[in-house]
Amino acid sequence: MFAVIKTGGKQYRVAANDVLKIEKVAGEVGDIVEIGFVLAHGEGENVTIGAPFVDGAVVAAEVLEQGHAKTVIAFKKRRRQNSRRKHGHRQLLTTVKITEILTGGAKPAKKAAAKAETKAEAAAPVATLFTAPKGKADDLTVIVGIGPVAAGQLNEQGITTFKQIAKLSDADIEKIDANMPFSADQIRDWRDQAKELAK
Repeated sequence: MFAVIKTGGKQYRVAANDVLKIEKVAGEVGDIVEIGFVLAHGEGENVTIGAPFVDGAVVAAEVLEQGHAKTVIAFKKRRRQNSRRKHGHRQLLTTVKITEILTGGAKPAKKAAAKAETKAEAAAPVATLFTAPKGKADDLTVIVGIGPVAAGQLNEQGITTFKQIAKLSDADIEKIDANMPFSADQIRDWRDQAKELAK
């Protein structure tokens, strides 16, 4: 069964499980949206044509992605007038997968996908890699290669003093390398500097 739908000023011929990009429709990834502007639907030679739309016909689609089209440049120049105008435009697009073509006022059988995490899970504290020692934290930005952002990330993972960095084992360095945006060589260099600063 197919349907001809109108959305975003364009017409599309669609069938179940088709994936297409249309002009942006409101909805998050996993949501089911209903496109009610159905111009025609049918199967084989049995086609129902609307005037202009078919009453009670709806196409249900699942939102797969919200994104943009490629940038289109509009450049205008008037010769010998020292006049130039350049505009860029990126059309907002939604990638959808057609799930059902419904007629007679039927409602979609598929519901919006469940969210990835509940509020309780979102509020649960995230485990840190290390346990921060008691006492005053050192200014890790003194170490060459650690800026304010990197220092904040290290503090969030329980690394707050020169002494901690100086005592990092190779296994600790591998753990940091795997879970944070720092390379093992970079961390070893920090460890060498921290040994001098911890004295």
